[in-house]
Amino acid sequence: MGARPSVTVAAVIERGGRFLLVEEEDEGRIVFNQPAGHLEQHESLVEGCRREVLEESAWHFRPSELVGIYRWARLGSNAGVTYVRFAFCGELEQHEPGRKLDAGIVRAVWLDRGEIHALRERHRSPLVLRCVEDYLAGRRYPLDLLTDYA
Repeated sequence: MGARPSVTVAAVIERGGRFLLVEEEDEGRIVFNQPAGHLEQHESLVEGCRREVLEESAWHFRPSELVGIYRWARLGSNAGVTYVRFAFCGELEQHEPGRKLDAGIVRAVWLDRGEIHALRERHRSPLVLRCVEDYLAGRRYPLDLLTDYA
């Protein structure tokens, strides 16, 4: 039987040289990640990304381009799970500072590339830094590359 990947969406959000990340609980540790999460049934990749950013950071986000598609086979207690991440960039819209964040999210933070690199031992996955580096390298793909039949 072949691998059954878990589809996730993530947002690479940059403003003034700083990136929006979230501190979150994962397997008893506090780690850093982009606002990201699992795609829900009957939602498009773009819709899922918008929802995850709002739920984890209290920011409304409008994806405009795809930064990349990544596969990561996780080790540890979730060994055997393979994630396929669709990472988007785009524009922030309004902020809801009083909004309750998803369970497990400690806070949203703005960090520059150097800070993100220095914290790499506390990243949820190697995809965190890779997505930032791909964004900074100018990797962008049009959203019409994606086709959703939801």
